[in-house]
Amino acid sequence: MINYIQANQPIDSRKQMTSLPITILGCGAWGGTIAQYLDEMGHSVTAWSKFPEEINHLNSTRKHPFISDLVFPDSIRFSIDLHKSLADAGIVVIAVPSHSVRAVIKEINGHISDAVIIVNLSKGIENTTLMTMSQVIADEGKIEPGNIVTLYGPSHAEEVALRMPTTLVAAGSSMESAVIVQNNFSSETLRVYTSSDILGVELGGSVKNVIAIAAGIIDGIGFGDNTKAALITRGISEITRLGEKMGANPDTFSGLSGVGDLIVTCLSKHSRNRYVGEEIGKGRKLKEILDEMEMVAEGVKTTESVYQLQNRHNISMPISTAVYKVLYRGENAKKVVKELMTRDLTIEKRY
Repeated sequence: MINYIQANQPIDSRKQMTSLPITILGCGAWGGTIAQYLDEMGHSVTAWSKFPEEINHLNSTRKHPFISDLVFPDSIRFSIDLHKSLADAGIVVIAVPSHSVRAVIKEINGHISDAVIIVNLSKGIENTTLMTMSQVIADEGKIEPGNIVTLYGPSHAEEVALRMPTTLVAAGSSMESAVIVQNNFSSETLRVYTSSDILGVELGGSVKNVIAIAAGIIDGIGFGDNTKAALITRGISEITRLGEKMGANPDTFSGLSGVGDLIVTCLSKHSRNRYVGEEIGKGRKLKEILDEMEMVAEGVKTTESVYQLQNRHNISMPISTAVYKVLYRGENAKKVVKELMTRDLTIEKRY
């Protein structure tokens, strides 16, 4: 069993950090890990979940249900009362599944001050509107866009909980807000960079989950390293193509929320999206796989959104299309791979 660092072992920040009251909305693997991490940083942390059984478990055991030996100190307050959880918050962290973000933002309207910074951790593209998460937050909430910061990057919760060195990027339209997040989240084990390209960061961190499902399919079928390397390389090309068409900076996809996040999600044993693909590659049905999973694989819903986006913008994304065909049309995975390999031959382009 992995021995996780306990909550009473402090983290020394190398940045100018002011202790803030921070509320985490969502107590899943990432939300719980960030709650413990920020508490160790010296912040006053409240964590909220809409599920009474989850809050009861956390309060009674002080252990996370999904990450073994992740123990929470008494200083973290777990609550099911959303509005009380938001009282006095200086930063509100959104760590719920992407399909729940709009409903949560609607609930917090009128219960936070105009100065609160919203830090979005949720990855995905809303199916109905094709909005990224920061766009959903701005659309549904009474929140200034400059107060919204998205924090993405190659960061499995299981390894952050172990305090393995990790790097993230805080992206927002206001660099002042991004720097506040950078200063208050950075430590000797978690290094945060900043970016003004919030659209690119969110697209990279969301679309990579679709490519990770494809990587899992490759693993499930039994293909090897050559296939995986080709997939990652052509996958970042697809992500960049979509991002540039939508107005993002193509250079963003060479960074942490582009190729960095893509590599870790395609290769890691911790990746839920890669796992879904692997099981499909072994011949199992999507519904059966999802029904037995305790945590959410965001790439499943994002696959549908990406398919709509590529049609809207009239661009070619063959890997993403292949994943869509397997997930939503029930096509055979090996057959789809063969179709990918036998498309018209062309020159190699960056994107």
